[in-house]
Amino acid sequence: MSAHHVPVLRDSVVALLRPSAPGLLVDATVGLGGHAAALLGADPGFRLLGLDRDGEALELARERLRGYGNRVRLVRARFSELPRILAELAEEPPAAILADLGCSSLQLDDPGRGFSFRLDGPLDMRMGSEGPTAADLVNSLDEEELMRILWNFGEERRARAIARAIVDRRKGGPLTTTRELAEVVIQVLGPGRRGRVHPATRTFQALRIAVNDELGEIERFLEPAVDALRPGGRLAVISFHSLEDRIVKHTLRRLEGRCTCPPGLPVCRCGATAKVRLLTRRPVTPSPAEEAANPRARSARLRAAERVEGDA
Repeated sequence: MSAHHVPVLRDSVVALLRPSAPGLLVDATVGLGGHAAALLGADPGFRLLGLDRDGEALELARERLRGYGNRVRLVRARFSELPRILAELAEEPPAAILADLGCSSLQLDDPGRGFSFRLDGPLDMRMGSEGPTAADLVNSLDEEELMRILWNFGEERRARAIARAIVDRRKGGPLTTTRELAEVVIQVLGPGRRGRVHPATRTFQALRIAVNDELGEIERFLEPAVDALRPGGRLAVISFHSLEDRIVKHTLRRLEGRCTCPPGLPVCRCGATAKVRLLTRRPVTPSPAEEAANPRARSARLRAAERVEGDA
């Protein structure tokens, strides 16, 4: 178990989801099991279905949660596969669902996973073991496609210049390590100032999102997760950057029944109906004390909603 694993916004997650006990708790991104352990410990009425696409993380979570015995069931799967998993296991509608969209400390701290520009390792970035790696993308995509990824998923203002530099660099041979990619970005943006965000941050974020189809996963997950909840059940989602949080915010507002028709239409045509009641009008963010204790928590945003009674 990673000594550095600290579940982000743990107390806030427990406060928001515990009122929905007893019943099935789904941790759709169980990771190393920190949130799951806190929730199982907070209420003996919860039993857990934990999902994760990362087999190594799942085994560590299994060890961490061993003391909860038959209250725990873990399955290797993407969180967007939740409806299929519930159907295959013939599970009851969940009382609570949690999705923590961030990378785990296991992934970030392992140079062999290729998530960090600070630790040299293979240019991988996969949360699981399937599909193309970041090296596959940077060595095969053309300049336009690389630019689109860096701009859309990293909000990188120098996306075209970085994409062009990657294409030029790979003429001398493929990029295979995180250090090689970080050096290309630094050549374009400069080394950055001490204490500031590393210049390669947005590039690495963009490639990680593309490799793991992270935004697509969120879009495929949210409404089916709400539909799976029992009446009065609760959903909580922790995001870590604006692209994720924007999808969560807008989806929950739409599921609250807000009209999404273009302004100026005389009548609503989108057929908006309320499926949820928002529990967080504004996202819950870490306290200064939590940020000081766990710097990786600083960008976390927690939003939650409750399934409307009688709309199952």
